[in-house]
Amino acid sequence: MTRRHGYALLAAILSMIVALSTAIYVGVATDDGTHQRTTLAGGRAPHNSAAPASTGVWVGTWSASPVGGEPGTETDGMAGRSVRNVVHASIGGTSARVTLSNLYGQSPLTITHASIALAAGAQTAEAAAQTMRRLTFGGNTLVVVPAGQQVLSDAVVLRIPAGSDVLVTTYSPVQSGPVTYHPRARQISYAAEGDRTEDPTGTAYTEQTEYWRYLTALDVLSDEAEGTVVAFGDSLTDGVGSTTNANHRWTDLLSRRLRSAIEAGRNVPRYSVVNQGIGGNQVLVDGLGLPHSRLRSSGGTPIAENQAGVARFARDVLGRSNVKVVIIDLGINDILRNPRLADPDAILDGLRTLVDQAHARGIKVIGATLMPFGGHRGYTDARESVRRQINAEIRSGKVYDAVADFDKAVRDPYNPRKFRSDYDSGDHLHPSDKGYERMAAAIDLDDLKGAAPAEL
Repeated sequence: MTRRHGYALLAAILSMIVALSTAIYVGVATDDGTHQRTTLAGGRAPHNSAAPASTGVWVGTWSASPVGGEPGTETDGMAGRSVRNVVHASIGGTSARVTLSNLYGQSPLTITHASIALAAGAQTAEAAAQTMRRLTFGGNTLVVVPAGQQVLSDAVVLRIPAGSDVLVTTYSPVQSGPVTYHPRARQISYAAEGDRTEDPTGTAYTEQTEYWRYLTALDVLSDEAEGTVVAFGDSLTDGVGSTTNANHRWTDLLSRRLRSAIEAGRNVPRYSVVNQGIGGNQVLVDGLGLPHSRLRSSGGTPIAENQAGVARFARDVLGRSNVKVVIIDLGINDILRNPRLADPDAILDGLRTLVDQAHARGIKVIGATLMPFGGHRGYTDARESVRRQINAEIRSGKVYDAVADFDKAVRDPYNPRKFRSDYDSGDHLHPSDKGYERMAAAIDLDDLKGAAPAEL
């Protein structure tokens, strides 16, 4: 039997299963951690599935924004292969649930098995065997995610320590079209031939990739946190320039600062930190996508790759669990990628739109000044002038509730158009590991306190 015929047979079998049941369409969690779902009729939960057994609140411990359709997966997707994503928990919890996305798929994504486990060590696909849990969706192992949508799993009891690596594995036996992915993850994940979702050894996972596939969020029922901080930005938030597998993005370092401050008895909020950065992201303009990537959701609306900040804010910030604060570091690509000279007022208006959306949900907003890019190939004096105008408005307090002065933290005091040399990764745009440390240190932890200002 050829591979094509095998897919056809599997597709026919799965179609019969779905025809006898009601497809699962699980809603995304709202900001208070609740969600709605309908389930396959008559489904039974596998032995590993269980309702949360402890008190606490649902918060995000890790997340990544869907960016586009993975090149080379336009037809087959990841059919016949297991995808094992490695993610890093910013906060601990007693139960877990995941969000899987088919935002850039052109056909339904069928997942027949999925699992979650703690990694057995660093930089490995091997799981700690006793932590392996089967994931279910409405009590069933099979879930069909429509093109342009996402799905939230049932909660499963699993103690996840803060700072641990977590393995989330999915298996799809049939073609599904483009894989919704997040490139440049600065984290090695894995893939294997066949259904290896509950294989703890990791031996079969011979393919390595710096992509996160399908997985866009990991939430925990936490007795350590009372809310989530979302970092919303571009490659400077995504961590480009930091060491791979080191979890040295400024968001990771901010999370560690918060935990250390709490352990030291400081009066700071008990928050997790999640990262919604996308390389190349702009406030106002969508990224450039290949023709096959201009996909359509179930409503028929085109979905751009690398959606503009104003287009994705509702999904990537307001749609995360129990969000209390958002930190925005966005705007530098609007300056660098504009074929004409960018309008600082238009960029500021876009940022204020994000602030208004956050305030409408009671979310406090901390905003970052735009860091220097002198020496980068896109630098001009005119673009530098735009950056300074935007920073002056941010520092004046007329944009955000509080300010993190990333520019001041990393610039060369003798040449403020450029990074200080040891804070520069080498491309004069992205920080080094040391530069990311400076960014995290520039955030006043006391600014995380409180809520959005009341509307008059």
